[in-house]
Amino acid sequence: MPTETGPMLGQLGHGLLLTLAMTGLAFAGAVLLGLLLAICRISPVPPLRLAGAGYVTAFRNIPLLVLLVLFVFGLPEVGLLYSLFTTVTLTMALYWAAFVCEVLRAGVRTVPRGQIEAARALGLTFAQSLRHVIIPQALRSMVQPLGNIFIGLALSTSLAAAVGVPELTGQSELVTLKYDNPLTSFAVTTAIYVLITLSTGLITGRIERRVAIRR
Repeated sequence: MPTETGPMLGQLGHGLLLTLAMTGLAFAGAVLLGLLLAICRISPVPPLRLAGAGYVTAFRNIPLLVLLVLFVFGLPEVGLLYSLFTTVTLTMALYWAAFVCEVLRAGVRTVPRGQIEAARALGLTFAQSLRHVIIPQALRSMVQPLGNIFIGLALSTSLAAAVGVPELTGQSELVTLKYDNPLTSFAVTTAIYVLITLSTGLITGRIERRVAIRR
């Protein structure tokens, strides 16, 4: 067993790096797309509001695993060939963008109506009102929900193992098959996921307290 510990941890470490990279890239993509969707949902243009609402409704009602299988095996059928890592990361960004959109939209609703009307009275356009008035104030109420989405996204990367991506859970399965020691490999994997969750919660809490002090 001692001679197996090193290689096991090495494989799990590789899986952890893949998980962190996937989480970071997918979260960044989800925030960017979610912001665009949120702008559509609060836009004064009806077709944009309808498009944003349709996207959110569709993606929030489809299981992530179903989307992963659909994209991983469906894209090559239409001639779009990407690596498993790229396909899974993009799919997760598309999926979680719907949840980010709703967090941002809910945050916008916390901004007093008078602030928005005052921005309009000053002659600010819709885009200027968002940039200078609405979003800076709304961000204060978004920190914790966005942190929760980050945690959910990090944990959901484990589903990538089902479509062949050797992230943390996938590496745990490979280690189990290779060394026949599921207890150790999955105990380490569980501890890593807990560490990611707790670390994100602590960081989110600090950011939230700093923002609250500046109010």
